[in-house]
Amino acid sequence: MRPTHLTGESADYVSAREELQQAEIELMRHRERVAELRRKLPLGPVVEDYTFEEGPADLQAGDAPTRTVRLGDLFTGPGRDLVVYHLMYGKKQSEPCPMCTMWCDGFNGVAHHVAQNVDLAIVAAADLPTLRAHARDRKWTNLRLLSAGSGSFKYDLGSEDAEGTQDSTVSVFTRDDGGSVRHVYSGHPRMSDDIDQRGIDLLSPVWHLLDLTRRGRGDWSAALSY
Repeated sequence: MRPTHLTGESADYVSAREELQQAEIELMRHRERVAELRRKLPLGPVVEDYTFEEGPADLQAGDAPTRTVRLGDLFTGPGRDLVVYHLMYGKKQSEPCPMCTMWCDGFNGVAHHVAQNVDLAIVAAADLPTLRAHARDRKWTNLRLLSAGSGSFKYDLGSEDAEGTQDSTVSVFTRDDGGSVRHVYSGHPRMSDDIDQRGIDLLSPVWHLLDLTRRGRGDWSAALSY
């Protein structure tokens, strides 16, 4: 199937484009297989009902009163999974991570669509006023923002080391038939010795739009700006 109705395409271009299209089809099929394998994972362990600090739902309403919420409280209804994005901010990460910020900008835009199927929360090690100040700057009015404080949630899920160095991570949780919260899946940027920054790129469309162009990503950090 021709992707355009343009004329004047050279034979070399048509041949290369057909080869690329077959590769794209195979990639799509492989992504579907990976997604199916992820969906078929057996339930992980029951996890601690971790506590977080949360401020008013209205980001513009200040930072008080605060309340303590548990991991199990983040599920808004039966049969729903919970996706938590670990924002690199707090402890050794004294400034918010630009890449995490870019991703959360995107999450904020699609949060109302995601909420039709699953619950979504952003967790950072930063204290609540600091986290909410950054969120106000970014206009994250659609995101549930939580401070993990000094708790072990981020360490246990691999987004923080013993010294407080932060890493971006995405974690998925579900409830079993008995109501216990179970870990389903966590993904990290570092997948292997030779894949240090690409492990959760599917969370952002920015890289994929750049990958459509002849230049590609170039210097990936150049795409990150406030």
